[in-house]
Amino acid sequence: MNKPLAYRMRPTAIDQVVGQKHLVSEGKIIWRMVKAKQLSSMILYGPPGIGKTSIASAIAGSTKYAFRKLNAATDTKKDLQIVVEEAKMSGTVILLLDEVHRLDKPKQDFLLPHLENGRIVLIGATTENPYISIHPAIRSRSQIFELQPLSEADITHALKRALTDTENGLGKVDVSIEDHVLNYFSRVTNGDLRSALNALELAVNSTEPDDSGTVVITLDIAEECLQRKALTHDKDGDGHYNAISAFQKSIRGSDVHAALHYLARLLEAGELKVAIRRLIVTAYEDIGLANPAGVARVVTAVEAAEKIGLPEARIPLANAVIEMCLSPKSNSAISAIDEALSDVRQGISGDVPKHLKDTHYKGATTLGSGVGYQFPHDFDHHWVKQQYLPERLKKRTYYNPASTSKFEDALSKQLDKFNNK
Repeated sequence: MNKPLAYRMRPTAIDQVVGQKHLVSEGKIIWRMVKAKQLSSMILYGPPGIGKTSIASAIAGSTKYAFRKLNAATDTKKDLQIVVEEAKMSGTVILLLDEVHRLDKPKQDFLLPHLENGRIVLIGATTENPYISIHPAIRSRSQIFELQPLSEADITHALKRALTDTENGLGKVDVSIEDHVLNYFSRVTNGDLRSALNALELAVNSTEPDDSGTVVITLDIAEECLQRKALTHDKDGDGHYNAISAFQKSIRGSDVHAALHYLARLLEAGELKVAIRRLIVTAYEDIGLANPAGVARVVTAVEAAEKIGLPEARIPLANAVIEMCLSPKSNSAISAIDEALSDVRQGISGDVPKHLKDTHYKGATTLGSGVGYQFPHDFDHHWVKQQYLPERLKKRTYYNPASTSKFEDALSKQLDKFNNK
């Protein structure tokens, strides 16, 4: 039976792992463990398809230890016993235990002593938060590592490697695929490398070669294999960026119907991550201080969407979009920070006033650092008038309240009170 491309392309060495550089690049914790052959049990958690199994496979390949894979929910205690017996005879065995959060107490109790004596190096894989879902007895014997979602660049790199690998990949097939089509595979799989690789393999294997023997993968073919409709067929992907732009501008313009339309276009194209990122940006950029509670609800909604995934993710996202469209708007915060950044980038700055300088070193007072500083909590209303900006900027203002809501109106009144004291 032919194994799927994603299975065949699993790394056999730690330097072949895609992404997760905070864990596996040179000098990082898992890299150091492998180099020293000082492995400890660990729990890897994060969304599907981002490298949990790949890291386990790479650790085993790099250390030459035996590698076995079981599922905590479906495999039995007897299956665990077989792995333990193997470890007794051959030495250390790396056990990848999928869905480790579903490990029941009898299996857990059986495993614990073998984790203690080092016969079994457990690599637990889970999509659930291990601090909530995994029993403390397992947690206390394991290092916990959070895996980061793969970027489009990470996935594109892995797809290109699969296309050129003649041993395990598709390198023996003459494949022609333009960059914008390859990027489409990377983008719409939402960081799931397994899905991207298997969709690419389906596209290659199901497409007849042309007269010259070349398998040409078009965007239409990619759409069929991924069951997602691309936003556009244009080579440069302008439609992708146009839809994102129209999405934010519709929210900013309070057109709830248009905003829902563009959200639907993004979701139907598999652009969940893009929609989520744009919603968070829009919430802080365009709603901002006019409705801070609404901004917080947007963040909660996108966290829910990330957790449950499509198709259900559409529900919290629609809630967020509707509220954002109909909410008061304010861009005073982004305007304020951009003005401050503009000054800094133009070199309009100055020395920190002496009374604000750090005093946590010997001799600071001799240099005048901190001398004359007035501690606001020692005064009524926890406020006292003193200069904070550098001398050349002491009259500069950055924040100008929009006064479009009760909340920002309250901020405006507080600011006026301080300015007039």
